[in-house]
Amino acid sequence: MRLRDGMAIVAIAGGMAACSTTPPTYTPVNLPPNAGIYKIGQPYQIEGTWYYPREQPDYDETGVASWYGPTFYGQQTANGEVFNANSLSAAHRTLPMPVNVRVTNLENGKSLVLRVNDRGPFARGRIIDVSEQAAKLLGFYGKGTARVRVTYMSRADLPGTHMPAGPETPPAIANALPVAPAATVQVAALGNVSGVPVEPAVQRNPLPSPLPPSRETNEADLQPDGHVTRVPVPSVTHLYVQAGAFGNQENAHRLEARLSAAHGVFISPIDRNGQRLYRVRIGPFDDVGEADAALANVARLGGSDARIVVDQ
Repeated sequence: MRLRDGMAIVAIAGGMAACSTTPPTYTPVNLPPNAGIYKIGQPYQIEGTWYYPREQPDYDETGVASWYGPTFYGQQTANGEVFNANSLSAAHRTLPMPVNVRVTNLENGKSLVLRVNDRGPFARGRIIDVSEQAAKLLGFYGKGTARVRVTYMSRADLPGTHMPAGPETPPAIANALPVAPAATVQVAALGNVSGVPVEPAVQRNPLPSPLPPSRETNEADLQPDGHVTRVPVPSVTHLYVQAGAFGNQENAHRLEARLSAAHGVFISPIDRNGQRLYRVRIGPFDDVGEADAALANVARLGGSDARIVVDQ
């Protein structure tokens, strides 16, 4: 079984900064052509960072999208389907496969349902890789990247059927990657740390929801049919490197201290779903290249879980 290596390849005039990293090593699994099995997969490691595939029906994240194209045409994706640059598909690091997600371009309001059937991107600063056709429909084919919001919609149908993917992963697939070492995590609620300043909470309007699924949502709206909708998006957004988010303020300060050599680290509290979170961030940045450089610096300082997020 040959899987794509997860690198974002953009073959356009002028060139784009390469985002290549070493992909994980998979155990070969014999699958019929375009088998399209349902797969969650075991945890895997890329450049010191562990990724944990799992069911995530409440997944709703922002970040930077890229696209991958003809280089991978005809190769098998991570769940055994065949990659087609003209399909409405995408690659994600941890979502099950296949599932449908709504990808909204926060720069122009274009929103589209895509089928996640591959692993990637393995460039640290990207949240999702989309097919060439999807990048064209979302309006960032020529640019190469876009600020996006990715929202889980539903499980996707298996190829050649109208049945959603089942709950089981074949043992050969489930064991195709090594299990990450795990340790017991101790959790305790602590109060504010005396004498330590924290950035005052700023009540920002959340990014508009890109048509999340609901009981009233038409089933057809959950399918990758190429229908592009327009949704309201903020007139201005910024990029931040987020090293972590904690319900425990002390843990946030520990991470802040560990990353003190990075310029401009701060703690940004936010109230979400009735809980206060303390986000350890650097930014804002208006340029993807600047955010990528800051992310690489944070990673060198030990912030292996850091990522780029989009915020107002």
